[in-house]
Amino acid sequence: MTQKSKSTDSVQAIAIASRLAETEGFLSLFNHGMLLIEQTAEYLDGPGRDESKALSRVGSIAYASESMRLTTRLMQIASWLLLQRAVNEGEMSATDGKAEKAKVRLGGMQPSMSGSGWDELPEPLKDMIERSQRLEERVRHLDVGLGGQSFAESMNSQSEEKSAPSALVDQMARLSAAFPGTNTTQ
Repeated sequence: MTQKSKSTDSVQAIAIASRLAETEGFLSLFNHGMLLIEQTAEYLDGPGRDESKALSRVGSIAYASESMRLTTRLMQIASWLLLQRAVNEGEMSATDGKAEKAKVRLGGMQPSMSGSGWDELPEPLKDMIERSQRLEERVRHLDVGLGGQSFAESMNSQSEEKSAPSALVDQMARLSAAFPGTNTTQ
């Protein structure tokens, strides 16, 4: 392969990712993400709340942990999707969108899919966790294709930041706003 064809291949790969972000493919991903967020909120506020009351102490702790990880993951996905949509629709410049997306932490809240209490979790919650992970993976691939940092790069830069505790405080404030009346400080 010649030097010229190598550079042409890399240019085409970038163009494909940016085109995907502006097509029906992105709209489908966006709609899928927003639907999962809506379904999760309805489940956690309704049947999930009732199902969690029937769990053992260990199961209840697992439920609380995994539902918090799930909602945090979905909030990060929603943030990324909304930013990308704003860029696609011209409401935000690509440069501003990239700067804002750098604040989004995809891949940071992985479920503990084994151990104490996992087996007790209701199947609908496990299903939403798995669906959210697949959605997050799709978003991460698109983000990397658009020139975003990979997960490993973002984790390295995050560990170098001295303001990491404030990120947790920010996430807890967002959770409190999303689920009023819930004590997130426990």
